[in-house]
Amino acid sequence: MIHGMNDDIPFDKNFTLKPDQVQEVAPGVRAMVADNPGPFTYKGTISYIVGSGSVAIIDPGPDDVGHINALLHAVRGETVSHIFVTHTHRDHSPAAAQIKAATGAKVYAQGPHRPARPLHTGEVRRLDASNDLDFRPDVALGDGETVTGSGWTLQAVATPGHTANHMAYAFKEADLLFAGDHVMAWSTTIVAPPDGAMSDYMASLQKLARRSEPLYLSGHGAPVRDAPRYVQHLIRHRQAREASILHRLAKGAADIPTIVRAVYIGLDPRLVGAAALSVLAHLEELVARGTVATEGPPSLAGIYRLA
Repeated sequence: MIHGMNDDIPFDKNFTLKPDQVQEVAPGVRAMVADNPGPFTYKGTISYIVGSGSVAIIDPGPDDVGHINALLHAVRGETVSHIFVTHTHRDHSPAAAQIKAATGAKVYAQGPHRPARPLHTGEVRRLDASNDLDFRPDVALGDGETVTGSGWTLQAVATPGHTANHMAYAFKEADLLFAGDHVMAWSTTIVAPPDGAMSDYMASLQKLARRSEPLYLSGHGAPVRDAPRYVQHLIRHRQAREASILHRLAKGAADIPTIVRAVYIGLDPRLVGAAALSVLAHLEELVARGTVATEGPPSLAGIYRLA
C-alpha cells in the first residue's frame, strides 16, 4: 500500500468504523475492524461475518486476543460454519486457528504461504516477519470453486499478486466481492518479490476487470464502489508507473533507490522500503519481457538499464 504518484486513482479514505464494533456494510454482511492501524493496514484489518444464524467469517485477522474475543462475541448465539482466509499475512490469517478452536468451523483458503517464484541464490524472503508461515487450511480451494452455507454462496476467485496464494471471494447472493488486499479503496497494493509478482498482480487485475460485481469489500478501508471502473484506474496507474521507470532509465542506468526518488514524489519515509520492493516487482516484469537488462537475476542491489 504505497502513496505517491497516485493522483490518478479516485481513492476513498472515508472510514469511520471503530475497532471491534460490528456494522452491517452490505445485505447479509457485517464488518469488524481490528485495532491494528498502521502505514500498511490503514485503520486496521477488517473481518467480515457473512449470513445470519449459521455464518461464515472471512479473514479472522491478527493473533490479537481482544479482536478474537470481540469477533466471537459478535456471533454469540450463532453457528460459525466456515472460516475463509484471503491470504497469509499476519494481519489476516493467524486468528483462524483460535476461531476454529472455539467454533469447530473448517478453514478454507487457497493454500499455505509460499513465494511467487523460487528464491535466487543468496536471496531471503524479506517479508517473513509479516507472513503467517504456520497457516494450513482444512480445505484448499481452487479457482472457481464454490462453497455454500445457510443463505450464502461464495465462489473462490484466485487473485495472486500481493501474495502467491491470494484469493478473493464472490458473494453470489449480494453481487459483491470480498477483495482482500488485492483491491482497496484507500491505497494501492504493495507487490513485493519474492512473495508477490507484478505479472501475477496485473493478470489478476485484468481478470477482475472482466467481472461484473459493482461492490468490493476489502481487507482495509472503505468499500470499493463502481468496482470495475476502479480496477481500470488501478491498471492504468501501474502502466503509468512502468512508463515512469522506463522514462528514468532512458536517461541512463540507475539503481532502485535512484528510481524510487525519481518515481515516488512526496513518499512517506516509512514506505521507502515498500516502494523499492514495488519497483523491483516492475523491474522483474520488464527484465522478463526483455525491455530492461541487469546483471544476473533482478535484485534490490542491481543496476538497471534499457535493453
